[in-house]
This record gives sequence, structure tokens and C-alpha cells, in this order.
Amino acid sequence: MSFKETLLKKIKIDKMGRQVMASIGPIDSGRKIDKKIMRELLEMADYTYKRKRDLDLYIEDINAEKTRILVLDNDLAIYNTSVYDVAMRKSATVKEMMNPFNVVKILKDSDVVMSKKEDSVKTIQQECIAKLNLSFNASDIDEIAKDGLTSLENGYSEGVIECLDLFEEILQYRNAPKAFRVGHHKIIGAWVKKENGEEMFGPMVLYSMIHNTLKLIDQHVCSFDKERIEFIQHVASGKKKASAEDSDVFQYLKKAAVDLVELEIIEK
Repeated sequence: MSFKETLLKKIKIDKMGRQVMASIGPIDSGRKIDKKIMRELLEMADYTYKRKRDLDLYIEDINAEKTRILVLDNDLAIYNTSVYDVAMRKSATVKEMMNPFNVVKILKDSDVVMSKKEDSVKTIQQECIAKLNLSFNASDIDEIAKDGLTSLENGYSEGVIECLDLFEEILQYRNAPKAFRVGHHKIIGAWVKKENGEEMFGPMVLYSMIHNTLKLIDQHVCSFDKERIEFIQHVASGKKKASAEDSDVFQYLKKAAVDLVELEIIEK
């Protein structure tokens, strides 16, 4: 699997994790978690499915007596114990409930529960990502930039957006916060939020999905600066000149990513 394919898979895993967490609601909300996507994540993490009593269990090591076990219900609890112990605690028989030692376990499971809900999703998500080889070099970055430029030249907006998603992941950019958004544009950039609520955004890349144009604003813009916010809108509309456009934007992103690789090598 190429670095590009691997990174796209990582982006997909992160998206799936967000979707599952978004489906989690308060106990009295009546909302149910997205079991379909959660199952896919568990399969990616190589958990083994086992139906025990009325429970859907996903087991990290099916051959171990004690292992991590996720119960696929609205709690998404991950236990560190045996399959029998989980079954007894979650779906006890009348005979099991007659045992006072079991009653204590049924009423209190904090001794074996490692996490629940969002924390459990994050755990499985990280296990999926840990299986990926996300190391890359300059040639990997060059391939992504070339694919993005080809898509731009051919008017293939999905390809351009995919390329920007990849650079967003590599450079740890993010989609534009609300104050910096422009209609019908995909905008990504470096983002910092200060304690006073002020957001600093930039450098930023703007892709017009209608006009198929790519522009760079190589500046940090404050969310409280109305004049600079207006400047972003003027660049997007073509009324103001961008720092770079089209192919030069890919060169900028490519250089920033390669510089990041070189910096990591120096730090190691």
C-alpha cells in the first residue's frame, strides 16, 4: 500500500471515529450509537466477534483467558477480564444473581472496565491507526502534489479536494473556522485558538469548487480583525491578489511538507 493510500485510510478511520462519537448521546436521549461503523472499526483493529447470551462482544485476543473485550451497546464499555465475567456482569442468569459475590460484581464493574463511550471509540481508533505505516519521504509528497496538480488542470474537483485533505493531515492543518469560511470554497490552514477566544488562522489555502481555482494567503489572520477577514473574501473573489495561485500553491504545500520531514529527521 502506498503512503497516499495509507494516509487516506487513516483519514477514513478518523472520520469513522468522529461519526461514532457524534452518534453517542446522553443516557436519557434515546439516541443509539452507530453500530455499523463501530463494527467496521473493530474489524480494522482485528477484534474477534463473539455472540454470548444476548451480548455482541468484540475480543482482542480470543485465545486468552483474560483480555480486552468491547461490548457493542450504547455504553461501548471496554472490559479487561474474561468472556464469562463480562457475560455474567452484563447479562446474569437467575442462578448467578443468587450468589452474593456476583451481585457485587454486577452492581459495580469499575474493577474491570477500562473505558466507556467516547474514550472507548478513541482507543479502538488509535489501535486501527497504530497498524498503519505512516512514514513518508519527499518522493511520497511529490506524488501527492503531482496528483493534485493533474486534478486541478483537468477540472477534477474531487481529486483536488482529496489532495488538500492529504496535505491537511500531513501539515496538521484544519478546515477553516466559521469566521474564515467563504461560500463554495474548501479552505484549510494552520489554526491556533487563544485563551481569550481569538483565533489565528493561516497560512491558508482556498479552493473554489465553482471556478476550480487554488489560492494561497501566506499570512496569519486574526478572527477579530474584520479588515483582514474581508481581505480573505476579496482574495477568494479575485478582487485582491493572492500570495500564490494554482501550481505554485502545490509547490508551497510540497515544500512545507518536505521541510517537515527534514525537521523530524533532525529532531531524531
